Amino acid sequence: MAESSGARAVAMHRVRSPGRRRAVSIYGTIVTAAILSSAGDRLSVADLLIAIVVTLFVYWVAEEYSEILGEQLADGRLPTLAYVRAALAATWPMVSASFAPLLFLVVAWLLGASPANAANAGLAAAIVELVLYGWAAGRAAQLKGKQQLAAASAAAFLGLVLITLKDVVLVHLH
Repeated sequence: MAESSGARAVAMHRVRSPGRRRAVSIYGTIVTAAILSSAGDRLSVADLLIAIVVTLFVYWVAEEYSEILGEQLADGRLPTLAYVRAALAATWPMVSASFAPLLFLVVAWLLGASPANAANAGLAAAIVELVLYGWAAGRAAQLKGKQQLAAASAAAFLGLVLITLKDVVLVHLH
Protein backbone atom coordinates (compact mmCIF):
# COMPACT_ATOMS: atom_id res chain seq x y z
CA MET A 1 0.00 0.00 0.00
CA ALA A 2 2.90 2.37 0.74
CA GLU A 3 4.18 1.91 -2.77
CA SER A 4 0.77 2.72 -4.18
CA SER A 5 0.41 5.97 -2.20
CA GLY A 6 4.03 6.87 -3.03
CA ALA A 7 3.37 6.31 -6.73
CA ARG A 8 0.26 8.49 -6.48
CA ALA A 9 2.26 11.26 -4.80
CA VAL A 10 4.83 11.17 -7.60
CA ALA A 11 2.06 11.21 -10.22
CA MET A 12 0.32 14.17 -8.54
CA HIS A 13 3.63 16.05 -8.37
CA ARG A 14 4.14 15.49 -12.10
CA VAL A 15 0.62 16.68 -12.82
CA ARG A 16 1.07 19.87 -10.80
CA SER A 17 4.68 20.65 -11.72
CA PRO A 18 5.41 24.19 -12.94
CA GLY A 19 7.35 22.72 -15.86
CA ARG A 20 4.33 20.75 -17.02
CA ARG A 21 2.10 23.81 -16.74
CA ARG A 22 4.60 25.86 -18.73
CA ALA A 23 4.88 23.14 -21.37
CA VAL A 24 1.13 22.93 -21.95
CA SER A 25 0.92 26.74 -22.03
CA ILE A 26 3.56 26.84 -24.74
CA TYR A 27 1.76 24.10 -26.64
CA GLY A 28 -1.53 26.00 -26.42
CA THR A 29 0.12 29.18 -27.63
CA ILE A 30 1.74 27.38 -30.57
CA VAL A 31 -1.57 25.81 -31.59
CA THR A 32 -3.26 29.22 -31.30
CA ALA A 33 -0.56 30.85 -33.42
CA ALA A 34 -0.73 28.06 -35.99
CA ILE A 35 -4.47 28.46 -36.43
CA LEU A 36 -4.17 32.25 -36.59
CA SER A 37 -1.45 31.84 -39.20
CA SER A 38 -3.18 29.30 -41.34
CA ALA A 39 -6.82 30.39 -41.15
CA GLY A 40 -6.62 34.07 -40.17
CA ASP A 41 -7.01 35.24 -43.75
CA ARG A 42 -9.95 32.94 -44.52
CA LEU A 43 -12.23 32.87 -41.48
CA SER A 44 -14.35 35.51 -39.85
CA VAL A 45 -13.23 36.63 -36.40
CA ALA A 46 -16.07 34.69 -34.76
CA ASP A 47 -15.24 31.52 -36.70
CA LEU A 48 -11.54 31.93 -35.92
CA LEU A 49 -12.28 32.36 -32.22
CA ILE A 50 -14.48 29.25 -32.19
CA ALA A 51 -11.96 27.22 -34.20
CA ILE A 52 -9.15 28.04 -31.78
CA VAL A 53 -11.11 27.39 -28.58
CA VAL A 54 -12.67 24.16 -29.84
CA THR A 55 -9.36 22.88 -31.23
CA LEU A 56 -7.55 23.61 -27.98
CA PHE A 57 -10.34 22.05 -25.94
CA VAL A 58 -10.14 18.86 -28.02
CA TYR A 59 -6.32 18.75 -27.76
CA TRP A 60 -6.50 19.39 -23.99
CA VAL A 61 -8.99 16.57 -23.36
CA ALA A 62 -7.23 14.18 -25.77
CA GLU A 63 -3.82 14.79 -24.22
CA GLU A 64 -5.07 14.32 -20.69
CA TYR A 65 -7.07 11.25 -21.61
CA SER A 66 -4.02 9.59 -23.16
CA GLU A 67 -1.68 10.70 -20.34
CA ILE A 68 -4.00 9.60 -17.55
CA LEU A 69 -4.84 6.22 -19.03
CA GLY A 70 -1.27 5.59 -20.07
CA GLU A 71 0.08 6.31 -16.60
CA GLN A 72 -2.68 4.78 -14.52
CA LEU A 73 -3.30 1.63 -16.52
CA ALA A 74 0.44 0.95 -16.69
CA ASP A 75 0.29 0.71 -12.90
CA GLY A 76 -2.67 -1.69 -13.10
CA ARG A 77 -5.29 0.66 -11.69
CA LEU A 78 -7.86 3.16 -12.84
CA PRO A 79 -7.39 6.85 -12.08
CA THR A 80 -9.35 8.39 -9.24
CA LEU A 81 -11.76 11.22 -9.89
CA ALA A 82 -9.55 13.49 -7.75
CA TYR A 83 -6.54 12.66 -9.92
CA VAL A 84 -8.47 13.31 -13.14
CA ARG A 85 -9.68 16.68 -11.82
CA ALA A 86 -6.17 17.64 -10.71
CA ALA A 87 -4.68 16.62 -14.05
CA LEU A 88 -7.29 18.58 -16.01
CA ALA A 89 -6.86 21.64 -13.79
CA ALA A 90 -3.08 21.49 -14.06
CA THR A 91 -3.16 21.41 -17.84
CA TRP A 92 -5.98 23.93 -18.36
CA PRO A 93 -3.27 26.47 -19.37
CA MET A 94 -3.18 24.68 -22.72
CA VAL A 95 -6.55 26.32 -23.39
CA SER A 96 -6.15 29.50 -21.34
CA ALA A 97 -2.87 30.35 -23.10
CA SER A 98 -5.03 31.33 -26.07
CA PHE A 99 -6.93 33.98 -24.12
CA ALA A 100 -4.45 36.86 -24.58
CA PRO A 101 -4.02 36.31 -28.35
CA LEU A 102 -7.79 35.95 -28.69
CA LEU A 103 -8.32 39.15 -26.74
CA PHE A 104 -5.99 40.98 -29.15
CA LEU A 105 -7.83 39.39 -32.08
CA VAL A 106 -11.24 40.57 -30.86
CA VAL A 107 -10.11 44.03 -29.69
CA ALA A 108 -8.33 44.72 -33.00
CA TRP A 109 -11.46 43.67 -34.89
CA LEU A 110 -13.72 45.79 -32.65
CA LEU A 111 -11.41 48.75 -33.32
CA GLY A 112 -12.01 48.35 -37.05
CA ALA A 113 -9.28 46.00 -38.23
CA SER A 114 -10.15 43.59 -41.01
CA PRO A 115 -10.41 39.95 -39.94
CA ALA A 116 -6.98 39.26 -41.49
CA ASN A 117 -5.37 42.19 -39.68
CA ALA A 118 -7.12 41.25 -36.44
CA ALA A 119 -5.68 37.74 -36.84
CA ASN A 120 -2.24 39.31 -37.27
CA ALA A 121 -2.74 41.22 -34.01
CA GLY A 122 -3.61 37.93 -32.29
CA LEU A 123 -0.58 36.29 -33.89
CA ALA A 124 1.68 39.10 -32.66
CA ALA A 125 0.30 38.61 -29.15
CA ALA A 126 0.94 34.87 -29.40
CA ILE A 127 4.55 35.50 -30.42
CA VAL A 128 5.06 37.89 -27.51
CA GLU A 129 3.53 35.23 -25.26
CA LEU A 130 5.99 32.64 -26.61
CA VAL A 131 8.91 34.98 -25.90
CA LEU A 132 7.64 35.51 -22.35
CA TYR A 133 7.33 31.75 -21.84
CA GLY A 134 10.86 31.30 -23.17
CA TRP A 135 12.11 33.99 -20.81
CA ALA A 136 10.24 32.43 -17.87
CA ALA A 137 11.62 28.98 -18.69
CA GLY A 138 15.14 30.41 -18.76
CA ARG A 139 14.61 32.08 -15.40
CA ALA A 140 13.18 28.89 -13.91
CA ALA A 141 16.31 27.09 -15.10
CA GLN A 142 18.34 29.88 -13.45
CA LEU A 143 19.94 30.90 -16.72
CA LYS A 144 21.84 34.16 -16.82
CA GLY A 145 22.97 36.57 -19.49
CA LYS A 146 23.41 35.08 -22.94
CA GLN A 147 21.80 31.80 -22.00
CA GLN A 148 18.70 33.61 -20.75
CA LEU A 149 18.59 35.66 -23.92
CA ALA A 150 19.01 32.48 -25.99
CA ALA A 151 16.01 30.86 -24.32
CA ALA A 152 13.80 33.85 -25.12
CA SER A 153 15.30 34.21 -28.61
CA ALA A 154 14.52 30.58 -29.43
CA ALA A 155 10.87 31.30 -28.66
CA ALA A 156 10.97 34.46 -30.78
CA PHE A 157 12.52 32.44 -33.61
CA LEU A 158 9.65 29.94 -33.38
CA GLY A 159 7.21 32.84 -33.73
CA LEU A 160 9.04 34.15 -36.78
CA VAL A 161 8.97 30.67 -38.33
CA LEU A 162 5.17 30.70 -37.90
CA ILE A 163 4.92 34.05 -39.67
CA THR A 164 7.19 32.85 -42.46
CA LEU A 165 5.15 29.68 -42.92
CA LYS A 166 2.01 31.78 -43.09
CA ASP A 167 3.55 33.91 -45.81
CA VAL A 168 4.81 30.92 -47.77
CA VAL A 169 1.61 28.88 -47.54
CA LEU A 170 -1.00 31.59 -47.85
CA VAL A 171 0.67 34.05 -50.16
CA HIS A 172 3.00 32.06 -52.39
CA LEU A 173 1.18 28.74 -52.67
CA HIS A 174 -2.33 30.07 -53.24
